[in-house]
Amino acid sequence: MRIDPRTATAKNPPEQFTGDVWLDPIAFPREDGQRMVVAKVRFAPGARTAWHTHARGQTLHITQGVAWVQSRGGPKIEAHAGQTLYCPPDEEHWHGASADSFMEHLAMLENAEDPAATTTWLEHVTDEEYLV
Repeated sequence: MRIDPRTATAKNPPEQFTGDVWLDPIAFPREDGQRMVVAKVRFAPGARTAWHTHARGQTLHITQGVAWVQSRGGPKIEAHAGQTLYCPPDEEHWHGASADSFMEHLAMLENAEDPAATTTWLEHVTDEEYLV
């Protein structure tokens, strides 16, 4: 057993996010073959991911605030603290905070065999898509 050193909070890159988003890693792949990735992600009001997919799916557990989540072609869903959402493998989706509330979630996924293929980032969510 080991205790990992604390990792500094990182601001997520504007190529993949709109608005202010911060990430705290909790679990990450290890040399012993463990592939789980978990992060605490905090979104300022109006902040959101770009459209993206995950090779092995993604689970989001809302811990604070109000989340907006949408799969490509589907309705925008509102989720609240205590709720958990699952995005199946390769489903195009985005998630972020509502327009007037901070939001925090735990993002949980498993790395693909090729870690570079775990998440595929697509185009930004437009303001029109976000507000519909």
